[in-house]
Amino acid sequence: MIPRIRLRIFVYLFSVAVALLLTNAVPSRAQVAGATLTGTITDSSGGQVPNAQVVIKDVSTGVERTVTTNKDGFYIAANLLPAEYQVTVTATGFNTEIKNGIKLNVGMEQEFDLVLQVGTVTHRVEVTAEAPAVQLSSSDISATVQATTVRELPLNGRSWTDLAALQPGVDTIQTQPSFSSGAARARARR
Repeated sequence: MIPRIRLRIFVYLFSVAVALLLTNAVPSRAQVAGATLTGTITDSSGGQVPNAQVVIKDVSTGVERTVTTNKDGFYIAANLLPAEYQVTVTATGFNTEIKNGIKLNVGMEQEFDLVLQVGTVTHRVEVTAEAPAVQLSSSDISATVQATTVRELPLNGRSWTDLAALQPGVDTIQTQPSFSSGAARARARR
């Protein structure tokens, strides 16, 4: 009888250990703290440009991230801090292209495709147009509220949740009746 109890205890402890190992083996996804910049680099005829060097520079800090396109001309730079960026693309046999004014927010996935023109290595073209405001790779809406806005905006009740209503596409939903109007006071007296 004692061996049966020991066998049951062993089976129980073994099954608990296996369950714990399986629970810890499942990878968990972390929340995204940065933005992602992706795109395809092509030539003027639409062909992909492999091994193009894409330098992504934070304008305010000067920190640079360099990535290289794959055989399909695709690049990806993940976990970029929210900031304004300058993108410089260079490839052998093509003009250097520079794009300014790319703004990234937390969790944003911005797609930025660029067409390189055939030229000499010393020729440099700087594009100063705005980045497209439409995110093509995600339907997420995100924005950043600056510290001066939080400090200087008169918030009724000093609730930080009221800051969300400042962003485009956000609407507030009132779940409690307002007792400040005359009609609400009349209903309350009945």
